[in-house]
Amino acid sequence: MADKPLAGLRVVEVGQLLAGPFASTILGYFGAEVIKVEQPKKGDPIRGWRHVVDGTSLWWSSLARNKKCITLDISKKEGQEILGNLLQKSDILVENFKPGVMEKWGFGESEVKKINRKIIFARISGYGQTGPYAKKAGFASVCEAFGGLRFVNGIPGEPPVRPNLSIGDTLAGIHAALGILLAIIQRGKDGDGQTIDVAIFESVFNLMEAVIPEYSGAGIIRQPSGTTITGIVPTNTYLCADDNHIVIGANTNPMFKRLANLIGRYDMAEDPELQENAGRVKHQKKVDFAIEEWTKRNDSKTALSELDKASVAAGPIFSVEQMFNDEQYEYRELLETVNVNGRTLKIPAIIPKLSRTPGSTEYPGPKLGEYNPEIYEKLLKISPSTMKKLKEKQVI
Repeated sequence: MADKPLAGLRVVEVGQLLAGPFASTILGYFGAEVIKVEQPKKGDPIRGWRHVVDGTSLWWSSLARNKKCITLDISKKEGQEILGNLLQKSDILVENFKPGVMEKWGFGESEVKKINRKIIFARISGYGQTGPYAKKAGFASVCEAFGGLRFVNGIPGEPPVRPNLSIGDTLAGIHAALGILLAIIQRGKDGDGQTIDVAIFESVFNLMEAVIPEYSGAGIIRQPSGTTITGIVPTNTYLCADDNHIVIGANTNPMFKRLANLIGRYDMAEDPELQENAGRVKHQKKVDFAIEEWTKRNDSKTALSELDKASVAAGPIFSVEQMFNDEQYEYRELLETVNVNGRTLKIPAIIPKLSRTPGSTEYPGPKLGEYNPEIYEKLLKISPSTMKKLKEKQVI
């Protein structure tokens, strides 16, 4: 198989939990050598989060895939010297500590540039490295709210709802990976690295679509809209006869006409007021009521089959169990199999898919400090006697 696109690049990850580690997981999936630095004895908290089997979370096998895990206390002088030596031999540094922490340890932007002017320094935090809120603690939960997502998400009149995922962290990781790739391209032009400043709230803010110009140009404050989306009709969740819900998004004019004919509402298909989206928005309750009258007469499988035949965008609302049993997920190879302590485990593939140089999972998340010998003795040429002393001092 051809080389992966990031093969030959070395990434040092000193972050923990999700945002920074997910960025380097993406890079490692596409061929970068990722050296993950963890606190001696403790390791990344993700190792113990959520469902734990044999002392390690199942999540760890996915998030730490393809990484070379080492232990190093970079709050100690000896640890800082080792990290500095490692950065001299690396291309990318990823961190997601609170702003000021890396500076306290001697690895601020200017210090890192002195160590290696070519290094690309990706920094992820709640509110960014600058501004009046920079030093505030900022996890995904609060940054999703500050970035605008929570306000528009939920049922009108009820408390704002959070999706049961750390979307802000994952979005920040994706934005950091994108920034790193752009910096790699620029470094190929002028030979220098640069710093990438990613804020979790800004990564959420980047998804706000028309919310900003609509407020600026018309004073509109987008409100939560439950199972619909403001200003586009029909796109909603509809109950079927078997008590399952399906999603129908007949957003284009021709598709709405096909849907109206399918459900036997020929009058709506020809109604001049419903030929354009603006008219359908005005009559949203009427449109949604007519569609659900039809779905309630059909079980979800039948309804989806008929909608597919009519080329109307529609689909089920999948649980993870349904993903595991779906032919599209299987055909697209979205569930990869790894071996963890003699047991097989499915973890998600990472997209996008590349035709010539695709990414892959080579191995699941390693044990704490598993790659200490390779990185310290082989790469950094630290002697066994020095290694022993560093271990006794709990530097590694």
